[in-house]
Parts: sequence; C-alpha cells; structure tokens
Amino acid sequence: MADQTWRSLVVGMAIGVALPLAAACDSGDSSQQPSTTGSGPITVEVNQSRDQYGKQAILLQLTNTTDAPLTVTGARLRSTLFDDDISWEPSEGGLELPPRQPKSLPAALPAAACEASGDSPPELNARITYAAPDKDPVEENAAATDPYGVLTRNAGELCLAAAAAAVATMDLDPALEVAADGRTAVVRLVVTPATPGGTAKRLTIESIDGTTLLAETPADPWPRNVTIAPGDATRDLALHIRPARCDPHAVAEDKVGTLLPLRITVGERQGLVKIAASNELRGRIYDFVTAACAPTG
Repeated sequence: MADQTWRSLVVGMAIGVALPLAAACDSGDSSQQPSTTGSGPITVEVNQSRDQYGKQAILLQLTNTTDAPLTVTGARLRSTLFDDDISWEPSEGGLELPPRQPKSLPAALPAAACEASGDSPPELNARITYAAPDKDPVEENAAATDPYGVLTRNAGELCLAAAAAAVATMDLDPALEVAADGRTAVVRLVVTPATPGGTAKRLTIESIDGTTLLAETPADPWPRNVTIAPGDATRDLALHIRPARCDPHAVAEDKVGTLLPLRITVGERQGLVKIAASNELRGRIYDFVTAACAPTG
C-alpha cells in the first residue's frame, strides 16, 4: 500500500492508551530518553495535550535556559522510532523565547518506523535554529527528553493502526439512532474487511471502552471478541450508548469524548485504536448527551 494511502487510512484512527495531557498525566513509562550531547542554550521536552490527541501530533516544549530572549526559527527532533524528523517552523518570522519560560510548539508526527527492531532505548536528537539579540541565527544541538514516553507510545499506536488498516477499515456511521425516550441511542461501528491477499493477519476487537461522554447501556453490552479477516463480509456493530456523565462541562469542554476506543489484537501487536466520529456524528452525539442529561418533568 502506498504511503499516502496508508496515512489516509490511519487518519481516522486516533489511537492511544490514557495520554499524559500537557505534563499533567503520566503514561506509566517515566524513563527519560537520552539527552543530546553538546547541547545549546535551549532544552526540548516532548509532551502531548488534548488538542493533539487523535491528530498524530505532539508538543515540543522549548525552554530558554539563558537570561536573554532568544528568537527561534526552527526545531527538529530526530527519533529512531520515526522515518523522518519531527519538525516545527513558524508560519512567518520567528518565535521569541523569553528567559527561563517554556513554550510549547505543535508538531505533526511522521510515519512510524514499524519495521525497526531491537530492545535498546530509542535515540533522541534535537536541533534548534535560533538567534540571540544582535546575533546571526545559528543551528545547534539541544538537550531533548521524553519523560512521559510520548514518542514510544505514539509510534506503537501508529504501527498498530497500520496493521489494523491492512486487515479492515473501521468507521462510525454518521447516523445516530436515538431511542423514543431520548435517554439512549445507537452508534454503529462499520467494519469493512480488506480484499484477500498479502500478509494481512486476523484482527480481533477484544472489547470496546467507554469515553468521557459515552458508556454502554447495561441491558445491551457492547460486542466482545469480534474477529475479522480479509475477505470477510462487512460487519455492522450496533453500540447502545448512554451519557457517561451529565455535569455542565461534559460537552462544553469535550476533547476526546467522541473517540471510540477499541482494544484490538493484530498478529503480535495489541493495544487501543480510537475511531474518530465524523463532524456530523460528533454534533449529533453532543445534541444527544445534552438532551439526555436535561432534567425531566
């Protein structure tokens, strides 16, 4: 499958275990990655916020360790977990980095190096292009760390998504079937297996997790241990849902409530694949949760 096709298949799959959200959350792997030697006056820390969740993007948190402002015009992070550099460039001009004050820059992730092997910690190298006051721009190494294991997790998620996409595409139907009483609804997960051939393995949807907005209805539990293979017929899995929470901020502050987490196994890979609702379905889910949570009488 061409790289462009692979990327388009994976875009709808926002994959993950519980993310660290802007330095407040921990993935469970808190070991720091090796720092770049010969570092300059700017340090780099990898993180990921809710805004990057589901977008195959991370944050490069830059900190100016000097006592004078620096103007940054480029940042590149190289990890053996990815095929290309993770890079940031300003849309115009440069970014002023005040002394001792960190700033977070969003950067898209390239394709993961899924064929990479070895148990040694992944290498991490950063290069920053910056200028000190009244000085010409220079490019230097920067100390780089990934204290929450963001890159390791995201690379694994992207590789799992690629393996899943080789077996089947999984999408949420844009329609939402709301019950007559308005308290429950049905979301449909449509699984379209690939054509037979190649080396694609079987895919098993072991279970489906709830989200910050949606939970299964006790009377209609969600499907478990659904196995799909290339050449199978299309599957339409009905998921009966109810609001997972009804506090006033549930919809207003939602970032990930419409990303459906599937616990899957493909060959030797196992983890979460999150299927994103379309804009149309997202709006319908928000309307449903708002109405279902409204007081009666």
